[in-house]
Amino acid sequence: MKNLKSNIILTLITLIVFGALYPLAMTSLGSLISSCGAEGKPIYKEDKLIGYENVGQAFYSDSYFWSRPSAVDYDGSSTGGSNYGNQSPELLKAIKERSQKLMEHNPGLAKSEIPVELITASGSGLDPHISKKAALLQANRISKVRNIAKEDLVNLIDRHNEGALLGLFGPKDIVNVLQLNIALDEMDSQVAHSRTSN
Repeated sequence: MKNLKSNIILTLITLIVFGALYPLAMTSLGSLISSCGAEGKPIYKEDKLIGYENVGQAFYSDSYFWSRPSAVDYDGSSTGGSNYGNQSPELLKAIKERSQKLMEHNPGLAKSEIPVELITASGSGLDPHISKKAALLQANRISKVRNIAKEDLVNLIDRHNEGALLGLFGPKDIVNVLQLNIALDEMDSQVAHSRTSN
């Protein structure tokens, strides 16, 4: 009887701690660390929704930085990866096609220079970031299309480079593609305005 009473008390304590207090603490901590995280951090311009900071979206035009490929076509309601094994014929075909497309649109780019995130989809299919290297290799193409000095594009990428969390966790050189492209449009408008002014 004594053991039964101890077991019941221990079970109740475990239920309260791990069934209520722990989930509540984790939810509260998540809310503090990432405000608006569940909404994807919407970005508005002149009261118009143009995208979400935490949700990747497609950019295919030569005048923009391209995003990481998505196995779910950037559909926020259907996140997930392709689940192909690394020797899957479908995956290898997709990688080959993406590599060829990148080299066609970025003349002079060698296959060995292509960062892996530009030819493979992320686990969620919604990764909003690419590496700084992946952004820099697109600078020549955008410079020619938009008639903006490559040096200015490199400076723009540097300004949008995100460091690792607390300098320790995660990659240290990544850029948010949507934010970078918004800044690119703003820079282009400023350059065009200065040309017309002169």
